[in-house]
Amino acid sequence: MPGAAPILEFANVSLRYDQSWALRNISLTLRPGETRVIFGQAGSGKTSLLKAVIGLIPVDEGKILLFGEDVTALAEAKLFELRARAGFLFQEGGLFDSLTVGENVEYPIVNSEQAAEEDKPEADAESRVRETLRFVELDQTFDSFPSSLSGGMRRRVGIARAIVTEPPLLLYDSPTAGLDPITANTIMALVAKERDVRNSASLIVTHRYQDGEIMDDFRYDPEQEVLVPLIGEESPKRNRTRFIVMRDGQIVFEGTRHQMQASEDDYVQKFIRHEG
Repeated sequence: MPGAAPILEFANVSLRYDQSWALRNISLTLRPGETRVIFGQAGSGKTSLLKAVIGLIPVDEGKILLFGEDVTALAEAKLFELRARAGFLFQEGGLFDSLTVGENVEYPIVNSEQAAEEDKPEADAESRVRETLRFVELDQTFDSFPSSLSGGMRRRVGIARAIVTEPPLLLYDSPTAGLDPITANTIMALVAKERDVRNSASLIVTHRYQDGEIMDDFRYDPEQEVLVPLIGEESPKRNRTRFIVMRDGQIVFEGTRHQMQASEDDYVQKFIRHEG
């Protein structure tokens, strides 16, 4: 929201893999409740950007501030603490096949230093897991294994695991990849629901322009328990969503959806035409 302290700041961040730029002079800011929808061809730097946020890959230049702390200058132990405050949905969901759905969702709770310090009872952890599975409308799958679920259901379990600790920042790596349009829209409805119910900040890497449209055009109404359209071009909530296009490690476009649609850059237009 305007005026709130940034959750995430990139300042002239660059990263090389051998002679290739994975990230080049990246600068961006993200505040509570805001969304950044990131497009780009394979190898454009999208996933590298997400990993750099939580220090999974070290950068060569620049500064990354996460919750006010410089990720580029922290030891691994301190990075672990920061990572526990962010939720990450990996490509394809990234679930552990040997664990039940309940155990998968519980994993961030039992493996966080905060949980160890607070020594919360096991019953409380199970309650949080079941509540989160209800949030993604999968409470009936608690004792199931991922192999018994459809692709869309596994993705929803991945979202549940990412949000179970109620993190203020969510990182989504291709949340709708490989899903049919109806299931993909269901996933994005959950992403929007999480943003609006908990005012979380979201970084979303995607190839589907419709994913950005859903985040920009709708908000979750907790009373009706559905997404409702945002009315009017100047809606404050609509203005909290920005679109980013990356190419060769650089941000070549950042702005509103309407600005993206008006862009005359052919590379930017590819993602609107679903050619990216």
